[in-house]
Amino acid sequence: MRERGRRRLALVGLGVRRVVGRATGVSPRRVALSVLAVAVAIGFVVTVSGIALGLASQSTVQSDAVDYWIVPEDGGTTTAVAVDGPKLGAVHETAASLSTDDRIDHATPVQMSLLPVQTPATEGEEYVLAVGVVPDENAARIAGLSTRPLQPADPHYADGQYDGPWTGEAVVSDAAAELLGVAEGDSIHPQTDEQSRSFTVTHVDGAGLSTGGGSVPVMLVHLSELQSLTGAEASDQANQILVRTDAPGVESRLARTYPRTTVVSKGDLSARRLGTSNLALAVGVAAFLVVFVIGVLFVATMMGLEITADRRQLAVLDAIGFSPWSRAQVILAETLSITVCGGCCGVLLGSGGIAVTNLLAEQYLPVPAVARFHPALIAYGIGIAILIGLFAAPYPVFLSHRTLGKEDLLQ
Repeated sequence: MRERGRRRLALVGLGVRRVVGRATGVSPRRVALSVLAVAVAIGFVVTVSGIALGLASQSTVQSDAVDYWIVPEDGGTTTAVAVDGPKLGAVHETAASLSTDDRIDHATPVQMSLLPVQTPATEGEEYVLAVGVVPDENAARIAGLSTRPLQPADPHYADGQYDGPWTGEAVVSDAAAELLGVAEGDSIHPQTDEQSRSFTVTHVDGAGLSTGGGSVPVMLVHLSELQSLTGAEASDQANQILVRTDAPGVESRLARTYPRTTVVSKGDLSARRLGTSNLALAVGVAAFLVVFVIGVLFVATMMGLEITADRRQLAVLDAIGFSPWSRAQVILAETLSITVCGGCCGVLLGSGGIAVTNLLAEQYLPVPAVARFHPALIAYGIGIAILIGLFAAPYPVFLSHRTLGKEDLLQ
């Protein structure tokens, strides 16, 4: 048994040395082309899989205590859609009207905006996702952050006059605190037309939102104060209204609140998340199938050309006593050497592809990242490369038996 293991190891070593020999002398272009093809294929599947992971992990702006979301018909519940999507109007009045319903515990409008800010620790402007809410005494978590450090109600709104006291309170996520270099008690200065306004960090919350690229820098403030900074106070606008209730049958009441809006329940949101997960799975499976088929066909073809050009050496192996099974193991080792090498290079290409994808997303889209790199993608990429090698090897093995003859020794 031990002797058989040493023999197999020797055959694998022979296959690897044959590939190294061709790469450094006999046919370097064909070997390089095979490795490059596998690397590009694996790089593609790693990049696409990273995007799929980003889709699957994308968060919604929500509260654990919220049962319904009122959103514009053409809007959405995800951060990416809501920031630049349609808005609701007269949200303070509407939320107050909803809260008078005995079946509803609390209703709060939510505005989301990418806000340019500056602090003494930053060299220039930085962008954070500012979330404006109307807190209540129950201190729910919205956008992953606690509203407890914020004063209840919305003092600056002042019945629509927007001349009430400016609290300047802000709860920031760890990601925002790290980006801006702030701690509790530090000031944050929005870079808007209202240069005289600023916020003071009342709490740094360890939770928050996350996307495929990591944690999102989030700042939670009073709604009217964010509206004043973004010009949304004229029509009292917000992206959605969050409603907390335990009463059944309230959905029809919410549906009549605005025309052309959608009421999303927790169950609907779970279904949407499931749909997003299915989309991510479909993207990943499609990428795997495309890369697997193309990789197997290309590697099998290139190895077939190598076997055809290398008949003389295979004839020598046959003449000195290598059995067909031993020669097949040598060819399998050669094929796997090429695909594993290509797989390692492909993982590096794929990680670079994910970085470039996120860079382009940050540059041209209102989202911080769309793709996510996970260490499991390393094993995934190399695993696909091994599968490609295993499924591509039978063709060159078949050619080695078909083309091998004693006349090859005379060439």
